[in-house]
Formats: sequence, structure tokens, C-alpha cells
Amino acid sequence: MTMSDQPEQEKPDRSRVQDDRTGRSAAAARMAQQASWVDQQIRVAMAKGEFDDLPGAGKPLKDLGSSHDPDWWLKKLVERERIAVLPPSLQLRKDDAELDARLDQLFADAEVRREVEDFNARVMRARYSPQDGQPPLITMPRDLDETVAAWQQRRADRRTARAAEAAPDPAPPRRRWWQRRR
Repeated sequence: MTMSDQPEQEKPDRSRVQDDRTGRSAAAARMAQQASWVDQQIRVAMAKGEFDDLPGAGKPLKDLGSSHDPDWWLKKLVERERIAVLPPSLQLRKDDAELDARLDQLFADAEVRREVEDFNARVMRARYSPQDGQPPLITMPRDLDETVAAWQQRRADRRTARAAEAAPDPAPPRRRWWQRRR
């Protein structure tokens, strides 16, 4: 008879096995023992001083005892990460004001065109979506060719400004050794 011919032995369910001494199940005994092991680890860490000098030690817990807010974690996230959630019309105004600075960080005409097309698509999407209780949308789509031309002009101006800064100042002509000072 080979190993594969033998019937598999069923494993006994040990969760229902009871301890002869206590009469409790083995699983309950393990859980009780685990809790005492955790308590022992905490006592050892306290004795070593690993809980000393923790941030916030000796200070009261913030918002303890205030009313229960089910969205407390979301508010803490927004506060910690400094997330600003604006209505679409105000976000588009902000994006419009920052668009030129964002375009000036790009290097190719295709990237600039793609960025302006994305901005225009967001403006048009906001124009045709309902605005219940939001500020009015006053942001207009940008003309693609004019925006790209303005970007190219700003880029050329920056290049000439950098070239002017990098050019050395013309020095006065040097006197030759044979020329006398008069």
C-alpha cells in the first residue's frame, strides 16, 4: 500500500478540547495565557523606561469629552495634510491663476498644449454640469494658440535674461607694458 492509497486521517478539532485541570477549552486557556504574556511584556517595557519621554506625555488628550463626530478621522486628515477642498468653480479660478506658472515649468509645446486642453476640458465640463448652491463659474476657456504663443514668448524672455546675466561685463582695455602712463 502506498501513501496515496491510505485514507487521509482527519485532524481532530482542538478548539473543543478541554483541559483536564481547569475544565476550560484549550483555546480559552491560550487566550488567557496570551493576555498575561502581553501584560508581562508591558511591565518589562515600563521597567526598562521605554514609555518615558513619549510625545504628548503629561498633556491632556485633544477633544476628549467633546461631542461624538463620526467624521472625526476625515477632519483630522484634512487638517494634517492641509487638503483644501473647493467647489469646482473656485478650483477652476485658482487653477486659471496658477496655469501660467505651471506652464512655465514645462519644456515642450506638446506638453503645454496638452495641459491647456485639459484645463479647457475641465472648464467646459463645469459649465455644463449643474451648480446647486455653488459660486458662479466665471472662468473662461483659454485660447490654445494664444496661450502657447505667450508661453513661447515668456520662455524666450527668460533665455535672453539668463544670457544677459551670464555674459561678462566688458572690462576696460588693458594697457600694454610698453605704453607709458601719461
